[in-house]
Amino acid sequence: MDEDDVPVLLVVDATEVTLDDFLWTNRPVVVFADTPADPRFREQMNLLTSRPEPLIARDVVVITDTDPEADSAVRTKLRPRGFQLTLIGKDGDVNLRKPLPWDVREITRAIDKWPLRKEEIRAQGFGG
Repeated sequence: MDEDDVPVLLVVDATEVTLDDFLWTNRPVVVFADTPADPRFREQMNLLTSRPEPLIARDVVVITDTDPEADSAVRTKLRPRGFQLTLIGKDGDVNLRKPLPWDVREITRAIDKWPLRKEEIRAQGFGG
């Protein structure tokens, strides 16, 4: 596998997408803050981008929103206050909201408990 084949964690701005764009294809992990300078936002993004492989394996897409004034469709739907980490399933359901950064291990453990992810694991022939 050469460098061009290395999977990359997709990170998009909330003003460019809606949650419906990812329905049944990806698991959005949405990171909100009132400013990109928020230390919790910076920490969360560092945690996510430092270990992208487990997230990519779970079809995660990271959506960021650090501008409350932009009033993105994602922000309007999820209505965060300050920093918020939100995990959303492929079915569009909000499965978890956290007021503090979470590391990749915590995120992937949470995702692996979701029914659709358990089905995917069984279908792949792992652990089931």
